[in-house]
Amino acid sequence: MIQISNIKLPIEHKKEDLLQAVKKEGIFCRKEELSIRKLSLDARKKEDLRYVYTVEASLANEEKILKKCRSNKVSRGIPRTYQVPSHGSEPMKRRPIVIGAGPAGLFAALLLAENGYCPILLERGAPVEERSRDVERFWGGGSLDVESNVQFGEGGAGTFSDGKLNTQVKDAKGRIFHVLSTFVEAGADPAILYWNKPHIGTDVLRDVVKSLRERILAAGGEVWFHTKVTDFQIRDGVLQGLSVLRDGSLQELPAESVILAIGHSARDTFSVLEKRNVPMRAKDFAVGLRIEHPQKMIRVAQYGTDEREGLPVADYKLTAQTPFGRGVYSFCMCPGGQVVNASSEEGRLAVNGMSRAARDGRNANSALIVTVTRNDYPDNGPLAGVRFQRRLEEAAYQAGGGKIPVQLLADFREGKVSQTFGDIEPDCCGDTAFADLRRVLPEQISASLLSAMEEFGKKIEGFDRPDAVFSGVESRTSSPVRIERDEHLESQIKGLFPCGEGAGYAGGITSAAADGIRIAEELIRRYQPWT
Repeated sequence: MIQISNIKLPIEHKKEDLLQAVKKEGIFCRKEELSIRKLSLDARKKEDLRYVYTVEASLANEEKILKKCRSNKVSRGIPRTYQVPSHGSEPMKRRPIVIGAGPAGLFAALLLAENGYCPILLERGAPVEERSRDVERFWGGGSLDVESNVQFGEGGAGTFSDGKLNTQVKDAKGRIFHVLSTFVEAGADPAILYWNKPHIGTDVLRDVVKSLRERILAAGGEVWFHTKVTDFQIRDGVLQGLSVLRDGSLQELPAESVILAIGHSARDTFSVLEKRNVPMRAKDFAVGLRIEHPQKMIRVAQYGTDEREGLPVADYKLTAQTPFGRGVYSFCMCPGGQVVNASSEEGRLAVNGMSRAARDGRNANSALIVTVTRNDYPDNGPLAGVRFQRRLEEAAYQAGGGKIPVQLLADFREGKVSQTFGDIEPDCCGDTAFADLRRVLPEQISASLLSAMEEFGKKIEGFDRPDAVFSGVESRTSSPVRIERDEHLESQIKGLFPCGEGAGYAGGITSAAADGIRIAEELIRRYQPWT
């Protein structure tokens, strides 16, 4: 395989133009011999927007071609492969159990199932089809189902998000590529394999999640929905079993190896773990608000035009350091998306952002979040961050009377309740109500946001416009706890394997899925397949 990097082409180009650009570097191939390894958009010069390709050519006599080629853009390609580890020799006494059907749990269960380990996947919420109906009903004004909502249910919190697959995790073992390839096999757009900002979209992701479940079942795994873990049986530092509430009936489930992939919102499970002395600690995270602008404004700011065809939907990534010593940054930016009511507890309200595959909504939204540390919590202990989140969510719920509280930026500055919208109408899933979000957040967080907005307005024209719409509260950015594990990925409680975002080891769909794979690999190295 031969790799050709940094091929720049104008926006309006054809496949033949890419072939010609490769030929200029001394590599002659047919279009069927060429594949895209990476694709990005260089928008630094708005008058000269360019796509930037890295491509791979599969040719005969590659060594001879490489020796003759003088282009510094040409090199020997490195295949992207994933290898499942060899099976261990220790027999399993019990089938492995995976708690949580988010990305970490799904991919852990899938790898175990397809390698003969017959896992049992427990999910407190509903299958994605039923869950989607529950969520839509809630957004339409129905009551909150605390077990089937934007946070809980098959697919995890990421199912009702933009479906972004960006990650900063290095991929020396090929796990990330394996995750993306698996998504494509399950129905995602193949472009996620090479586009530098891969995304699926919540509408497509629901079908992808269902397909993953069907693969787990076909390979010999089981999936138990509406099954909530209520306790852990531990004796002499070794996990013995689980207490589960399944379809309203309490059952005892003996266990030997349990992958704990519960997600960042399983606060009741965190409490049970704390009571059972499972080692865990509070960790830093971030909180803030969502902000909405017209998607057209973002497109013009990023590309210099709203007229040109052939451009991807415009997004942004912003950071600022404030005089208060806090970092502020955009998070989970959703171009052409909606703000959603992402609550999972009665009397508490949280928001998130969501885009569908087309990303064709009228508004762009993003969280603007501020780093908080353990010094910000008035109490201590491993669940101090959880209590901090809950206080913010209770304040948001009260401010909006149970609806998403919203406020114009100009009124947020002055600390007064907005009376009407400007040119920006929010695009929300769930009812909204005007409120003073300054009363929801600690003042130092609000001051940090306002300071950052001055900087962001210099980077994107119009970002700090008075009628930009804030909504809140964005409190579920990452897990507020870390459940400790050793170099073998196991808790001090033997047989328990903390995993994914909820345990504090991932941030987003892709890294969580990769961590699930990593835990499954550990079990595969230890044990023989289930018989």
